[in-house]
Amino acid sequence: MNPPARSQQTRDFPYWLVAAAAIAVAVALLIASSDLYVEVLGVVAKGVGITIFVTAVGFALASAIGLGIALMALSGSIWLRQIARFYVEIIRGVPILVLLFWIAFAGVPAFVAGWNFVTTPLRQAGLLDELLVRDFSLLWRAVLALTIGYSAFIAEVFRAGIQSVEAGQIEAAKALGLSGWQRFRLIVFPQAIRTILPPLGNDFVAMVKDSSLVSVLGVADITQMGKVYAAGTFRFFETYSIVAYIYLLLTVGLSMMLRGLERRMRRANMAGQPR
Repeated sequence: MNPPARSQQTRDFPYWLVAAAAIAVAVALLIASSDLYVEVLGVVAKGVGITIFVTAVGFALASAIGLGIALMALSGSIWLRQIARFYVEIIRGVPILVLLFWIAFAGVPAFVAGWNFVTTPLRQAGLLDELLVRDFSLLWRAVLALTIGYSAFIAEVFRAGIQSVEAGQIEAAKALGLSGWQRFRLIVFPQAIRTILPPLGNDFVAMVKDSSLVSVLGVADITQMGKVYAAGTFRFFETYSIVAYIYLLLTVGLSMMLRGLERRMRRANMAGQPR
């Protein structure tokens, strides 16, 4: 290894990660040595499953909807493009917390009222039961709100990534007789994903943090479990320190995994390029 390469490697060494890992280990030892912190951790950790569920399901649904909106925005139909732009601009203009409240306490009741009105003949004939607002759990209302909120941001990520593919390659695929779906599946998307992955990963990490907002609906995630415990014991410092610690472990761990995936994809791309 020549000196310039060694110098570059030294500059790129993740000293911050070493410091963060040392702090994480120190905090873990502190927690293990304190009965109070162990008790707090045991209570708060019960919400980890809900946090992961809300994030995973919400992000998967938001990605699917976002991809559909992005394809509408890039379609040849002016109406589809305008609908997609309207959706993105309106949804991005509403704070996630406000959207959460609106979906939970306005959107779902309005949907139930509309559904019952439309299906009145079927209910009178005994073919359907009346739909009630309580049939929609607060957990799924929270998931729906996060899905809608993030789908607008993810749609822009997909749109930018797809547009980054050179038009010449698409024209060449057309000349070969590939259909629109074949061009997207074989030519466009495999190249676009390299551009899409970093911002998409950032949105995933952001959703892990924003999932804490579901606690305002009483959903038993990490934040809600901590809030309930702190309210009953007045151990606010210990409780919210543990809550912050768990979120940091989740977000930093995910960030490291995503960076590793990006590096592997970059190396695979470089290996596949002609020399």
